[in-house]
Amino acid sequence: MDRRKFLKSQIGGAAALSLGATGLLKPSALFGAEFPDIAAVKGGPGPATRAAVQALGGMGRFVKTGQKVVIKPNMSFPRGPDSGTTTHPEVVKELAVMCREQGAARIQVLDNPLAPSEQCLENSGIREICQALDRNMVRMIEKGRQFDKVNIPKGKAMRETEIMQDVLGADVLIAAPVAKSHSSGGVSLSLKGMMGLIYNRGVMHWRYDLSTAIVDLNTVLTPALVVIDATRVLSSGGPGGPGTVIKANTIIASTDRVAADAFTVSSFEWYGRHYQPGQVPHILEASQRGLGRMDVENLSVEHLTV
Repeated sequence: MDRRKFLKSQIGGAAALSLGATGLLKPSALFGAEFPDIAAVKGGPGPATRAAVQALGGMGRFVKTGQKVVIKPNMSFPRGPDSGTTTHPEVVKELAVMCREQGAARIQVLDNPLAPSEQCLENSGIREICQALDRNMVRMIEKGRQFDKVNIPKGKAMRETEIMQDVLGADVLIAAPVAKSHSSGGVSLSLKGMMGLIYNRGVMHWRYDLSTAIVDLNTVLTPALVVIDATRVLSSGGPGGPGTVIKANTIIASTDRVAADAFTVSSFEWYGRHYQPGQVPHILEASQRGLGRMDVENLSVEHLTV
């Protein structure tokens, strides 16, 4: 059995969520409590990204020599970083550089586009900035043969899906979403962002309750590290824009995707007003189903400025 088939069998079994040997699985049991739950860093996209990861113990906590890493940003719309619809290129590059510093054998930056892939790759600026590291690092995955069917044993509504083969074959998954509003999901952050790693995300909108399906998907796709790009927050008009963009100059990092999303929701205005994390249905359900914590007031948060 090769590694990809092994990972598929683990994800397809009920025991998968207790393993923690791969970044696809829940990492909390691997680490102690000596680091903050959340790091919130103000500054330029690249330096703030590095500082946020360092506050959590450094990239060496997540990536080991010889491992294969997938970084999942938002780059599925043909817009540049000023629009707030795509992850800032410098955030993605800094994450890739830190993974390389730890000796990662392969680093891939992947998404499934919602617009023509070449336009997304060109306009987002992510491919261009990462080419100096590896000209083949940034790719769009959109053909059916590039995905494999995976069971979702803990799914309440969605019981199977097709996940990118490169994600199934990775050792570490890093979520790097931009902070933006979403017309159907309320917000699109790390939990919602996992939809960009599957073949048919549309079915999650029309066949199932979207919030429940998002949580179902997150029972089999769990990033080891979440880095939310809130340097620009698309507080309305998301996910594709145009809309109101708040220049917050902030990077938010955590090992807990629910906590990261909850903190981001509570930190900024959305649609012209403030919301509590529990007012976002998929964040509430993710917390209730044990995927993480949304009680931001009880979490340790390290605030930094660089």
